[in-house]
Amino acid sequence: MESDISLRDLQSSVDQWIKTYGVRYFSELTNMACLTEEVGELARVVVRKFGDQSSKASDLDANLEEELADVLWVLVCMANQTGIDLTEAMRKNFEKKTTRDAHRHLDNLKLR
Repeated sequence: MESDISLRDLQSSVDQWIKTYGVRYFSELTNMACLTEEVGELARVVVRKFGDQSSKASDLDANLEEELADVLWVLVCMANQTGIDLTEAMRKNFEKKTTRDAHRHLDNLKLR
């Protein structure tokens, strides 16, 4: 895979991998459960690394980068299987946030 990859390229690469090695996509419901599981694993790493909980011996292998990539993988699978172009979805999301939050965060004294 290329070192720099667009969202469209990522979606295409994941789709090709699924068709080559994964046989088919899991159902949407299964992928939602997988996403929940992966977010839980990410949360465990974050709470141990940045939160107040200390790590257990079993947590020492935990890798933030890997957990973030696992979450992204499942999100891309869900986008692919439901026909969502993430490039277009993110463009629309930026537009929505920019319109809605043009001053909201700049005016938030808690962020200063």
